[in-house]
Amino acid sequence: MADISIKRAHQLPLEQARNAAQQIADRMVNEFDMSTQWQGDVLAFKRSGVSGTLALRENEAQVDVNLDFLFKAFSSTLEEKIARNMDKFFGTTA
Repeated sequence: MADISIKRAHQLPLEQARNAAQQIADRMVNEFDMSTQWQGDVLAFKRSGVSGTLALRENEAQVDVNLDFLFKAFSSTLEEKIARNMDKFFGTTA
């Protein structure tokens, strides 16, 4: 089970949703030194202590994040930041 799981509904065509997800990934790479890799319509991301996925569906985007023990103390702060980015790029709560 993910430590953080956030869904957002969107009305974007899949290609635009993928572009939005890539923008989020680019920010994660720059801000948190994460590696990212697309696997179909799922963007996997990873760094020491944090891993997860951003899955795109026709009308929904879902991010699931797994945190190591040391990062669990920051889970609420990370969740807020992820939610803001998901709102910015995808829209409202699914």
